[in-house]
Amino acid sequence: MMADDDVDDREFVREAFDRSGFRGEFRYVEDGGALVEYLKRAKEKPRDRDCPMPDLILLDLNMPRVDGYEALKLIKSDDGLRRIPIVVLSTSESESDIQKTYDQGVNSFITKPSGFEDLVEMAGRLKKYWLELVKLPSTPPH
Repeated sequence: MMADDDVDDREFVREAFDRSGFRGEFRYVEDGGALVEYLKRAKEKPRDRDCPMPDLILLDLNMPRVDGYEALKLIKSDDGLRRIPIVVLSTSESESDIQKTYDQGVNSFITKPSGFEDLVEMAGRLKKYWLELVKLPSTPPH
């Protein structure tokens, strides 16, 4: 799942994951508020095929309504959601952004690559690490 308000960025990332061999379902929302609402619905109805719990969240920081920092804080403070891995995918290279997000519990911070081939490489590495290599809990605690 990806939370990003930029339509082009969402499409480029989805295409990069497709090119990297990702065969899962790629969903997106336009801001942190929509992300938190989606996750709460998924938590309340774990068998709802229209709203599956994501295996990984790609989170932009600068979004309208509810930004990435607030969404991260809300997700990591919820016992039923905090175990979902969150990777910040941002144009920022700011040390303060990196520090703040790690302090709030982000699992990784990546600066968005500028070229599409670099984005495909990044997507392949994320897919390999988070969706194939790492062992994650199968269900969030209730």
